Amino acid sequence: MDIKQRLAGASTDPVWWSTLPQSAALPPLAQDGTCDLAIIGGGFTGLWCALKARARYPEARIVVLEAKRCGGAASGRNGGFCAPSISHGVSNAMERWPREAETLVRLGNENLNQLEQDLGAYGIDAEFERSGKLNVAATPWQADGLKSMQSSLGKFGFKTDLLQNEALDTRFKTPAYQSGLWDPNYALVNPGKLVTGLRRACLERGIEIYEDTPVENLKNTRDCIELKTPQAQLRAARVAMATNAAVPLLKRLRMAIIPIYDYSLVTEPLSDEQLEAIGWVGRYGIADSGNQFHYSRKTADNRILWAGFDAIYEFGSDRSDARLQRAESFERLVQNFDRVFPALANVRFSHIWGGIIDTSARTTFFAGKAFGGRLAYALGFTGQGVSASRFGALTMLDLLDGVETERTSLAMSRSWPVPFPPEPLRYLAVQWAQRDLAREDITGKRSLMLRTLDRLGIGFAS
Repeated sequence: MDIKQRLAGASTDPVWWSTLPQSAALPPLAQDGTCDLAIIGGGFTGLWCALKARARYPEARIVVLEAKRCGGAASGRNGGFCAPSISHGVSNAMERWPREAETLVRLGNENLNQLEQDLGAYGIDAEFERSGKLNVAATPWQADGLKSMQSSLGKFGFKTDLLQNEALDTRFKTPAYQSGLWDPNYALVNPGKLVTGLRRACLERGIEIYEDTPVENLKNTRDCIELKTPQAQLRAARVAMATNAAVPLLKRLRMAIIPIYDYSLVTEPLSDEQLEAIGWVGRYGIADSGNQFHYSRKTADNRILWAGFDAIYEFGSDRSDARLQRAESFERLVQNFDRVFPALANVRFSHIWGGIIDTSARTTFFAGKAFGGRLAYALGFTGQGVSASRFGALTMLDLLDGVETERTSLAMSRSWPVPFPPEPLRYLAVQWAQRDLAREDITGKRSLMLRTLDRLGIGFAS
């Protein structure tokens, strides 16, 4: 069976959406009004912000304005990897913020623990599984990287197991990788169920959510912030902007992130015999160690999600929905799937889709204030927002309250990433960096350009 036949008939919606009951969109904002807190964006960050705001301000009128459907963008299109980190991993924290690395690691682990507790408190069945993650290496230099990762995790008390050859086969049997690092402290969720659970919890607590309500303009006045939408205007005492990879409403932020497209495949349900043939009998996620890397996991009904590798930047930061489907990326994913899973070479794929990553040049989110402290924002999660979005939401609320907390005092969250240059330099720079990253995967040698970016604290990842 050729690749096109195996992809034929696949749904172009994320597999997570098929696990949700049919529901009608909430009506758009249709009348002018006022509120205590307006939240722009109904994904993970915005919904966490609304829920946590309700706990702080029990009597406040809290309004969420979502341009399309809650979870219809990045929050419902990711792989559901829920990391115990707010800093894109321990190694990134040590390299970029060595003085606060210990704090970042502790806060990241606490955030995942608290997220799990919140799911229970809010009655959200997000298929949360703290089932671990297996990082795998295909080359000697990637294997050295796993040893370095193990050392970094060990410095903060995290126990991991280095697996090679036959030991790796007990968790993942493939000719593509020779070594792995088993990390039990990692979780997975169904992102569709998580975002719909957060949405339900908000509505149950009197939070107003208006879908199909894009905010077209913000105006800071003496008394409030005016939010203009297609049908009505909302006057808010305070605003939290949780717009992820959308074009930022604040012009000052438009050079701080770029949209990177990432693509996913999901197989038909697999039998126990098929999973045993590849040695993948547990519920853990898997990610390889290349710059162009794949990540993979199982769904509840034992399909395999296979994603990553291509990270596509479109000239001019194009964010059109047409970019969510890219035949050449899907075909490349199948080719790489067959290389890693030769025992599954004829399996068919039931879902194929793309999503946008809000990429910052330092791979972690950043937060800040505008309009005299009446507006807060958090963005730039760079593909690590499933868990970090909760932390980012709390950081925005701290900023709006004008209080200094451990969250707001972090150099990581309060410092800005290096801005991306304007076009056409932006496109050329991204293409150059990605070309050198691909070459490093083959040769193991880091180019002068990438070493220079390292010194400047600039990186590309997802």
